[in-house]
Amino acid sequence: MTLTLLAAALVQGEPTSPYLLEISQPGRVEARTGLTDLKTGQTVNLDEVAKAARNVRFVLVGEQHNTPAHHAMQAAVIEALVKDGREVTVGFEMFTFDNQKSLAGWTQGRWTEDEFIAKSNWAEQWGFPFSAYRPIFESVRTHKLPMVALNVPRTWVRQISRNGVDAMLPETKARVPKLDLTHRGHRMVFDSLMGGHMGSNMDNIYAAQVLWDEGMAINARREMDTRRANPKAVMVIVAGIGHVMHKSGIDLRITQGTGEPTLSVICVEPDAANEVARSLGDYVYRPAAGN
Repeated sequence: MTLTLLAAALVQGEPTSPYLLEISQPGRVEARTGLTDLKTGQTVNLDEVAKAARNVRFVLVGEQHNTPAHHAMQAAVIEALVKDGREVTVGFEMFTFDNQKSLAGWTQGRWTEDEFIAKSNWAEQWGFPFSAYRPIFESVRTHKLPMVALNVPRTWVRQISRNGVDAMLPETKARVPKLDLTHRGHRMVFDSLMGGHMGSNMDNIYAAQVLWDEGMAINARREMDTRRANPKAVMVIVAGIGHVMHKSGIDLRITQGTGEPTLSVICVEPDAANEVARSLGDYVYRPAAGN
C-alpha cells in the first residue's frame, strides 16, 4: 500500500488527519463541493485557477489514486491551462523515469490505447485502472502535450526503506545526490499518513519517502530547465496527495532547487471532513457525492 493510500485509510476529522495539520500557517477552511481557494475560503472556477498560475511553472494536482473524479479534475486543470495559452507538459508519478521512451508514441497519436497500455507497461508501472486516468491521457493526446516520467525506480525506494540512507545505490546517488531529512513539516505529514505508527524502521521508510519526493522534483526541474526560455511553459504534475499536501513534498523540493513558487490543488474525497487546514495547498477540490 502506498503512502497516499494510507492517507485514505485514516478516519477523516481525527486530530492526526493530514488534512488538518496546520503546518505553515494556522487556520482551517470549509472545503465545499467544487474548488475552494484556501487563502480566501471562496469557491472558484478553473479559469481563476489558471489565472493564478500565470506566474508559476509548476502546478501540482494531488489525487487519491482510486478516485476517478480526481483524475477528471487533473484533466480539467490541464485543459484550463491550455485554454489560458500555456504550453503544458504533464509530469507523472505513474511512470519511472527509465520508462520515458515509452510515452511519446501516445502523444504523437501513433498508438492505440491498448498499445499504449502495453508499451508503457502500465500494469507493472502503476496498476490502478487505466480507465480512471483516461481523461488525463485523452487531454494529452488531443493537445499533443509532452509527457514526462517523474518517478524513481522502486528498487531505489525499497533499498533505502529496508537498509537506510547509507545503503543508497550508486545509481541513486548519481541521480539524487542529497536527501534533506530535516524538514519538520514534511515529517509531520509523513507521520500523520502513517497513522502515528512508530517502529525501528520508520526513519528508513521516511528517508525512502524523501527519496521519492526529491527524485520526482529533480526530474521535473530537469525537464523544465529545457523550457526555461519559454514564458508560457508550465508543467502539471499528477501525483498522489501524499507527495503534494502542505507544499512539503515534491513542491517543497522544486522550490528548494529553483527558488520558484508552485501552485497546488489538493483533491479530497466527497466524504472528507468539512474543514481542511489552510496550509493544505492553494486550492482544495471536493467532488460531489457519488463521483
